[in-house]
Amino acid sequence: MWDERRFRDYDDSLELGTRNIKMALRRLRKFARQGALEEFDIDSTIRETARDAGLLNIQMRPERHNAVKILLFLDVGGSMDDHIRVCEELFSAARSEFKHLEHYYFHNCLYEGVWKNNRRRGNERLPTMDVLHTYGDDYQVVVVGDAAMSPYEITHPGGSVEHFNEEAGGIWLKRLTETFPRLAWLNPMPPRAWETTYSTQLIRELIDGRMYPMTLEGLEAAMSQLAR
Repeated sequence: MWDERRFRDYDDSLELGTRNIKMALRRLRKFARQGALEEFDIDSTIRETARDAGLLNIQMRPERHNAVKILLFLDVGGSMDDHIRVCEELFSAARSEFKHLEHYYFHNCLYEGVWKNNRRRGNERLPTMDVLHTYGDDYQVVVVGDAAMSPYEITHPGGSVEHFNEEAGGIWLKRLTETFPRLAWLNPMPPRAWETTYSTQLIRELIDGRMYPMTLEGLEAAMSQLAR
C-alpha cells in the first residue's frame, strides 16, 4: 500500500507571488568572482589605458556570484502535501539565489537513503552516508519539513512507515548535524503546533533547537543563524 503512493517533485521554476522569500535568503549572500572573464572591468580598463599612453586597453574580469553552498533536504508526501505551495516558492527562490545548491528528498525523517526524483524514488535512492561524505563542511544545510510523524520513526529501528529502517531516524539526524555544523530546519507548521507534536519536540532537541517557522521572520532568523 505504501509503495503505491506517488510523490511529486517540487517545481523549482515556479514564479513567486512574493519577493519576501528571496529577500530573506539574500542574508546568506557572500560574493566571490568566479568563472571566465565575462564582465567589463571599468576601473582596470581606465588604469591600463592610462599606462598605455591613452591607448584603449579593455580589461575583463569574472562575474561575481554568490559563493554560499547550500545542501537542501526536502520532506515530501503525506502531511507535507498541505504545504506544497510554500515549499515550491522556497525551492524556486533558492534556485535563483544560490549557484551552489544541491537538493535531496526524504519522507518524514532522514534515514539511510534519499533521492532526487520522486517518480523514481523506489529504484534510484542514494545512500545518505554517501551524501554526507560527498559535500564538505563548507556547505550549509537547510532541512524543510513539518516534523510531524510517529515518534517511533525517530527513536526506533523499524519505525519508518515505508520500509524497515535498521537504524532509528534520530541517529541519522545526529549524523547530519555532526557532519554539517551550520544547519537550520524550516517548519511550515506554526510554532504553536510544535508543542503539541511529540515528534517535533524530539527533532528540535536533536538539532539543538535550530527549528524556524516558514514565515518571513522565521526565514530571516534561520539565515542569520546560518551566516554566523
